[in-house]
Amino acid sequence: MINTTDDLLRLAELTGSIDREKCRDVIDRAAFSQRSPIAALLDSQLVQELPFLKSLAQELDIPWREEADVAPIENVREKFPARLALGQIVLPESAIPGGELSLLTFDPFDYATWQAVTQHWRGPVALVMTSRTRLVETLKKTYGVGADTFEELLEGREDDLPGGAKEEINIIDEDDSEASVMKFVNQILREGLQQSATDIHFEPLGHDLRIRYRIDGVLQEVPVPQRIKMLQDSLISRLKIMSGLDIAERRRPQDGRIALEIAGQPIDVRVATIPSVNGESVSLRLLGQQQFDFSGLGLDPENERRIRTLISIPNGIVLVTGPTGSGKSTSLYTFLSAINSMERRIVTIEDPVEHKLNGVIQIAVKPEIDLTFATALRSILRGDPNIVMVGEMRDLETTEIAIRAALTGHLVFSTLHTNDAVGGITRLLDMGVEPFLVGSAVRAFIAQRLVRRLCKHCSEPAEYKIEDLAGFGYPLEWADKIRRPVGCPHCRNTGFSGRTAIFEICQMSPRMQELIQRRAPANELRELALREGMVPLRKAGWETVSHGVTSVEEVLRVTASELQVLDE
Repeated sequence: MINTTDDLLRLAELTGSIDREKCRDVIDRAAFSQRSPIAALLDSQLVQELPFLKSLAQELDIPWREEADVAPIENVREKFPARLALGQIVLPESAIPGGELSLLTFDPFDYATWQAVTQHWRGPVALVMTSRTRLVETLKKTYGVGADTFEELLEGREDDLPGGAKEEINIIDEDDSEASVMKFVNQILREGLQQSATDIHFEPLGHDLRIRYRIDGVLQEVPVPQRIKMLQDSLISRLKIMSGLDIAERRRPQDGRIALEIAGQPIDVRVATIPSVNGESVSLRLLGQQQFDFSGLGLDPENERRIRTLISIPNGIVLVTGPTGSGKSTSLYTFLSAINSMERRIVTIEDPVEHKLNGVIQIAVKPEIDLTFATALRSILRGDPNIVMVGEMRDLETTEIAIRAALTGHLVFSTLHTNDAVGGITRLLDMGVEPFLVGSAVRAFIAQRLVRRLCKHCSEPAEYKIEDLAGFGYPLEWADKIRRPVGCPHCRNTGFSGRTAIFEICQMSPRMQELIQRRAPANELRELALREGMVPLRKAGWETVSHGVTSVEEVLRVTASELQVLDE
């Protein structure tokens, strides 16, 4: 039985804790602040959650519910208020009207919770313990993110109107209402940042307001409170106020920004509104969450050596190619960060500036005042730069100025929207650039894609039929090294956590210049690039699969549009 601090310390040691004195200090401070020692120990990360809580349940003779078996009672939202469930982290798993309530918890020592529960439920309460991680995850899925705040917002509002129509009704106490709306929006933003989302979308539907996070490049719907449609206008207006937009203008798209800070880290949020028949849709792009260094790109040693050599040359153009969302901007920022020094003057032209780099002069294009890529590039070349980054080669004028800059001693970085590296050559020629300029100014074309990383905690070996692997072009000698996603609490049951890039590098050579000069077809250019050592994107992906980093399906997904020679 657990009765004293020493009993908790003994239990902590038995389940893997190695610092008894730090645990004692955490328990003492929890007692001083009238806080439960269980939550304090878990927050300190001095104990291992699952073994510690299981042992605690056994010592207290409280039933234990395995994570896979955690589930709420039917219609739990109507029977148990969100503020109580989410605020106290408890969840009813069974209940008899007027009788016993079986309540899932991770902390039987939280007496404030039991007072709140007994005030709501007049009958007997039986505790069942489970892991805190699983309980929090289930609560969010069951009630929706921010459901406790949402209940506050609904107080004083009318119920749903007949026929399913909804009506926005102002709360008389406007200050409280505004504070609650702000709190709810902040909860959505905080949850997105905690899950490393890159985008958050608020999307009005016919009878609902859908909220989705883009995590690791894939959209995932966020569980939201019931009847959230009632507060659609308030939420959208709050987001527009935060981003400095006109809340009265609902017919035209608008763009704005929000400056956030979480755990001392500044986050820049780019906001875009789009009018639709069901109301305004708001998209948030969350920027400033990553550091730019080569270790984050996932380059193999040979490709890293080649790229470091390319970015150290004094002049020429290095073009990064790929579709939207393939990580081109991240690569360019990494290149600039690697060569940023007191001896170099670096200037960028972007639309918009996505991340701020110390020591780099960054310009955002503004077409409404004729500050375009071309006009800005002409101006900055008179300002003695060593290195220039142009966000995108959008037109012939910009491209020709960039080429002229490269030929007069500047190092230029930019991007193109093409499927592969060799496609960058044909795109420049199609734009009207003279072949001799392409061959003499461009140093390399780098194509890239982003693949999701397998979760380290749950991925497992996978088996495929040999004929399937041969059809994919996967090297059969690596067949025993393939792993597949499973799903666990660490990866939100997706099987993936984070992303890495795969690269295809086509460097300019005298023979390549000759082919470009005579406007050789793309397949001929590609064959030469492969002979000269270019590793195709899909083959680079297979190498990543063989190291257990990603899955076969991920590589097929991001290289599906490629028509490649895979047996080189």
